[in-house]
Amino acid sequence: MELDELRDYCLAKKGVTEGTPFGPDTLVFKVMNKIFAITGIDDYEFVNLKCDPEYAIELREREVGIKPGWHMNKQHWNSVFANGTVSISLFKELIDHSYDLIVKSLPRKVQEEWAQL
Repeated sequence: MELDELRDYCLAKKGVTEGTPFGPDTLVFKVMNKIFAITGIDDYEFVNLKCDPEYAIELREREVGIKPGWHMNKQHWNSVFANGTVSISLFKELIDHSYDLIVKSLPRKVQEEWAQL
């Protein structure tokens, strides 16, 4: 998945914003102000995505292009490499999974705001 495809896919989701809170080289996607995807801009090699811990282990064992999240809590985050080793369909599924995990973890009031967008 190319960086422009990633941006388009993430920004099409309800309540998503993008920014560079960690500096100009790191692109962050948030839903209702909570991070669900992080990647490099100039050195786009992989995307860090939130993942259910058990599913994260399964993915790492099954997919050569999925590793523990770089500079993240490795129990809850995976680095999904954008070099073609992970299919576009799985890549999108993992973005959706990360997004859904964050939405489900939002406080009820914020979930209600999200639902009305």
